[in-house]
Amino acid sequence: MYLGIDGGGSKTAFALVDRTGRVLARHDESGLYHPEIGLDGVAQVLRRGVSCTLSAAGLPVERVTFAFVGLPAYGEDAQLQPQLDALPSVALPPGRYGCGNDVVCSWAGSLACEDGISVVAGTGSIAYGRIGARSARAGGWGELLGDEGSAYWIAREGLALFAQMSDGRLPRGPLHEIVRRELRLGRDLELCAWVYGSSAGRCELARLAPLVTQAANAGDLRAQALLASAAAHLAELVVAVRGLLGAPPGKPMAVSYSGGLFHGAAGLLDDFCRALQQRGQCFSVRPPLLAPAIGAALFAAQCAGTPLDREARATLAGQHAAGTERAT
Repeated sequence: MYLGIDGGGSKTAFALVDRTGRVLARHDESGLYHPEIGLDGVAQVLRRGVSCTLSAAGLPVERVTFAFVGLPAYGEDAQLQPQLDALPSVALPPGRYGCGNDVVCSWAGSLACEDGISVVAGTGSIAYGRIGARSARAGGWGELLGDEGSAYWIAREGLALFAQMSDGRLPRGPLHEIVRRELRLGRDLELCAWVYGSSAGRCELARLAPLVTQAANAGDLRAQALLASAAAHLAELVVAVRGLLGAPPGKPMAVSYSGGLFHGAAGLLDDFCRALQQRGQCFSVRPPLLAPAIGAALFAAQCAGTPLDREARATLAGQHAAGTERAT
């Protein structure tokens, strides 16, 4: 049995998979972003999530052969690294799990652990790729230094547009009224209290990104340009990873994607594909084969030295495709 844990900024997904490719149990919990919830908060989410997942499958933790735990912000603080590596032991036997950045889960899911590049556009933004034993990442610098193209970035830039529309630096488009209505602003300046004077954190602000999409769909040209800019930033992450991997200029490279923005922002995927084409390099964009948590379970099997065979992978991909069709 292999357990995949895909920790994100706002949600953590757990998935238990057997050697034949059957998904035995899935469970969702809150986020694992330790800069916001602390190490104790991460431990609580892991303990609760592992327990609920195994209970749903009717199995004891001893039946887990190996687990892979994807953690946001993993690998970015050398002093904190030993503590992050030890945290899953509150729920899993030591020596039976591995940890890494959560972008590895996205790559493993979207490309089923095959060579290529995966870009994530959720609360934050990051891209990760592998060619054989080589791996590289770009982005993932956090909201103060980067996260361009992410939900947080779109929301922040959208609120900046609102401010400029409010005080006359820009003509007012649909975005202005959409933000006023959503945040129930009596006066436009009350936005300052919402942003600076409340407990609204990174994830709370990122949840406003759909307002920009609403405005774009209502014909707001500034909102439309903002979403196109987000797609261009995401394409730059992919191009950067390709360069870091040292891929030859003419070598075709698979690219896939994950994260709520690709599903929630109308037209973002089309803009992203166009932006990649404009870079003049050989990319093949394909829909994700598996969810990130399933990818984490697949990668867990690989880390344990017992990778799932082609038939098991096909079974997983078939289940994912069927689930996607039902969701649409």
